[in-house]
Amino acid sequence: MNKKYTLMAFLLLGGLVANAQTGKKKRINKKQAAAEVVQPSLNKIDSASYSFGFKIAQGLKSDGVDSLNYQLFSKALEDIFKGGQTLVNDEEAYKAINVFLTEKREIYVKKVTEEGKKFLEENKNKPNVKTTESGLQYEVITLGNGVKPKATDQVTVHYKGTLLNGKQFDSSYDRGEPVTFPLNQVIPGWTEGVQLMPIGSKYKFYIPYNLAYGERGAGQDIPPYSTLIFDVELLKIGEAK
Repeated sequence: MNKKYTLMAFLLLGGLVANAQTGKKKRINKKQAAAEVVQPSLNKIDSASYSFGFKIAQGLKSDGVDSLNYQLFSKALEDIFKGGQTLVNDEEAYKAINVFLTEKREIYVKKVTEEGKKFLEENKNKPNVKTTESGLQYEVITLGNGVKPKATDQVTVHYKGTLLNGKQFDSSYDRGEPVTFPLNQVIPGWTEGVQLMPIGSKYKFYIPYNLAYGERGAGQDIPPYSTLIFDVELLKIGEAK
C-alpha cells in the first residue's frame, strides 16, 4: 500500500522530540519561555496537551488542510487513549489520509501554479522587465559599472525576498549584515540572475518556482511551488575557496 502520507501524529511527534532535545538548553537558560507559550494557570499535562494539538494543527495546515471535523478528531484521540472501539483500522486510516491529502495538495498546486503563471505572464509585459530563456525575469533598479561574477565565484550581497502576496520571508537588510556564498550553491534563479549583475548593481528578480525552491518549498516561510521576488544588491565578488 502506498504510504506516502503517514499519520501526521507520527511525523509531528518525531519533530517535537527533536525540537525538545535541541531546545532543552535554551529552555533551561530561559525558564520564562514556558510562560510565553501557555497560560500560567495550566499544569504540565494541560500545557503539553494543548501544545500537541497546536503542533499537529500547524503541520496539517501546512499540508493544505483548512478544516476538519473536530468532534471526530477528538473522538479518535479519546478512543485510542482509552482503548475504546475505533471507527477505522490502521489500513483504513492510511487510505483515508492519503485520499484526503492528495486531493488537498492537487487543489493547492493548481491554485499556486496558476497564480504564479498569471503573475509572470503579466509582469513580463512591463517596460523595464526582461525575461531570460529559462523564464527568469529581472528588472534593473541600479546599474553598476563593475565586473560581473561567474557561477564559480563567491559573492557578497544584500537582499530581500518576498512572496507574491507581499509577505517578506527573509532580508539581510533587516539583519544589518550582507551575506557571502558561492554563486553555484544557491537556487538556479540566483545563480543565473546574479551573473547578469555588474558590481554595484541592484536588480529585482522574479523567479518561477522551478528556478526557486520547486515542489518542496523551504521551511514554513516559503510554500511549495512559490514564485518568488528578490531585491538583490551585488556588493563584492571573490573566488570561492
